[in-house]
Amino acid sequence: MKNENRFQSQLIFEIKEHLPDCLVIKNDGSNIPQGFPDLLVLHGDKWGTLECKRESKAHHQPNQDYYVDRLNEMSFSRFISPENKKEVLNELYQALGTD
Repeated sequence: MKNENRFQSQLIFEIKEHLPDCLVIKNDGSNIPQGFPDLLVLHGDKWGTLECKRESKAHHQPNQDYYVDRLNEMSFSRFISPENKKEVLNELYQALGTD
């Protein structure tokens, strides 16, 4: 879990560097549905969510696939790990209209 927390912190920093006027909200799990993605990224009138994994093969908790799929239908949502970080961030920036 420690590696996932470190990855998540670095990811938040990188997103804020690329989109200085965005808000990145880390969901703590206390008042959100179980399985809801870790990060909510707000930029202008657009948003996306990211479910952070320490590696691409990491176990998915119950409902994580459901929420990532459902939120992706509404806007943008992905599982992100060190292996796919560059690709997912590029997709996120395109979805938020910032390339």
